[in-house]
Amino acid sequence: MNVLALVLAAVVTQAEPTVALQPVTDGLDNLVSITHAHDNRLFITQQFGLVRIYDGTRLLPDPFLDVRHLVTSNGEQGLLSIAFHPDYAANGLFYVNYTNLAGHTVIARYSVSPQNPNRANASSAVPILTINQPFANHNGGQLQFGKDGYLYIGMGDGGSGGDPDNRAQNLGDLLGKMLRIDVNSGSPYAIPPSNPFVGQTGARPEIWSLGLRNPWRFSFDRFTGDLWTADVGQGQWEEINFQPATSIGGENYGWRRMEGTHCFNPSTNCNTGNLVLPVIEYNHNVGCSVTGGYVYRGSRYPRLNGTYLYGDFCSGRIWGGTRNANGTVTVRDLLDAPFNISTFGEDANGEVYVGDYGNGILYRITDARPLSPRRRAVRK
Repeated sequence: MNVLALVLAAVVTQAEPTVALQPVTDGLDNLVSITHAHDNRLFITQQFGLVRIYDGTRLLPDPFLDVRHLVTSNGEQGLLSIAFHPDYAANGLFYVNYTNLAGHTVIARYSVSPQNPNRANASSAVPILTINQPFANHNGGQLQFGKDGYLYIGMGDGGSGGDPDNRAQNLGDLLGKMLRIDVNSGSPYAIPPSNPFVGQTGARPEIWSLGLRNPWRFSFDRFTGDLWTADVGQGQWEEINFQPATSIGGENYGWRRMEGTHCFNPSTNCNTGNLVLPVIEYNHNVGCSVTGGYVYRGSRYPRLNGTYLYGDFCSGRIWGGTRNANGTVTVRDLLDAPFNISTFGEDANGEVYVGDYGNGILYRITDARPLSPRRRAVRK
């Protein structure tokens, strides 16, 4: 190999990110969500009904929010996420997604305490949407605000197995969908006029896209506005779906007709050409329950820029996906973590975090690629 070839090989190797996990704090049993309030704090959701604050140096002893008395926490049920209004600094409003004592999904609005920025006003709760759950599993649970200012809500298909009532394909049902609502208008919310099924007979106007089984974590690329959604599979295939920021909505991601890129019900001739196939899928030889993540847009680790970081709850594997100019996604194995990956999150600066569900540890993802051989030689 000539000198030029050696240089090119080194460049390619250095362009491949390898990640490590830096412990941030612990004591967060059943950690299911990580987010920020547009400042230097991290807000961590614990499934049994607490939201805790890491203030940049320590985990505060008192919870930001305690709704344990309102929440059923069992299996896939619980307090599942929190999202802060884009104008939170001015209006103090945030939204939570939890399973109530009857087993149904509740989206509720709260406000921060006027006396203490590290405590919510527990008496300020205003339920804005309740969705009946026929079974205890597949609750979805993620809340995110898009760049359009609307609140997006990921809903699972209602549970059991195989979506027995085909709810994910039923436009008259909110289950198995991505919803989009306007929390700045109406009472308790308004329908964005550009939602794709507005005015369609029999369709719920809140629906933004359909054909989801159990979207366990979705996120917007803070740079492009593109939407990445991880959808937990049935028995063989896990998938990641991609929606460009230019989308007008209405995508059908296939469930229960398809699991990943494979026919499920019916077992043949399932795609008539109107389904949007995942950009990433993997089978249960390498994991059993996908956990969606974030496109890295932080400043600490430039080699990670543009990499969609995601993992698997069962195997602990973390992968990085890079979207190519032709729309395909190249996937790299980045790390095998020795724990159940329950969630990813990002801070106000775009740094990405991951949650250890069983041990209650919050980690920061770092670029830990070892020094090149040439640099090691220099340091001898």
